[in-house]
Amino acid sequence: MGGKKYRITGDRYPRMRRPRRDRRIAVAVVASACVLAVGAWGAVQLIDVFTGRSGTAQAAQEKPKCPPGQDGGKPRGTAEPLPEPKAIKVNVLNATTRSGLAKDTADALKKRGFTIGEVGNAPAAYDKKTKGVGLLLGAPAAADGSFKVLATQLDGVQRKADGRKGGAVDLIIGDKFKALTKEKDAKAALAALTAPPKEKPGTPSC
Repeated sequence: MGGKKYRITGDRYPRMRRPRRDRRIAVAVVASACVLAVGAWGAVQLIDVFTGRSGTAQAAQEKPKCPPGQDGGKPRGTAEPLPEPKAIKVNVLNATTRSGLAKDTADALKKRGFTIGEVGNAPAAYDKKTKGVGLLLGAPAAADGSFKVLATQLDGVQRKADGRKGGAVDLIIGDKFKALTKEKDAKAALAALTAPPKEKPGTPSC
């Protein structure tokens, strides 16, 4: 059989191209994977919301804000130290008309561990002018220390700071004074003063 012969000349030749169908399949696979990942993430978030775990995790990540002085300083719930009874010098002074009241009260306080100083009548500014149970007089620094301890021994006693520099405290006995607080009650009141305050429920620890 006769016919024309075709001869390929030159350096050009037909290139093979990947069918477009393969590209579409690859794109579909990637898109499906993304949809599945987003759906799984959304399901986890919904579970956390309904079970309450998301709030717990957020609370765990948040660092509680502590008041000044409680973040690395003085621990929360620590009470200020109070002086021991033996470290408190008490001058017992009688402002009533009843004789011997200052000595009897001084002896009772001494048995409870207090250091006794002067015992006698009250000065003219308070003698027969103290109508209440009694009055504590001392330096301003005594307000947060000696006054608190002595007040556990005498219910209803008043407190007043004066210009003295020493640490001694005057106990001026008034007209309504009958006796010191019962010793067991005084010990319980003193223990309550020295006990650390209770924290409110839900308060974060610092």
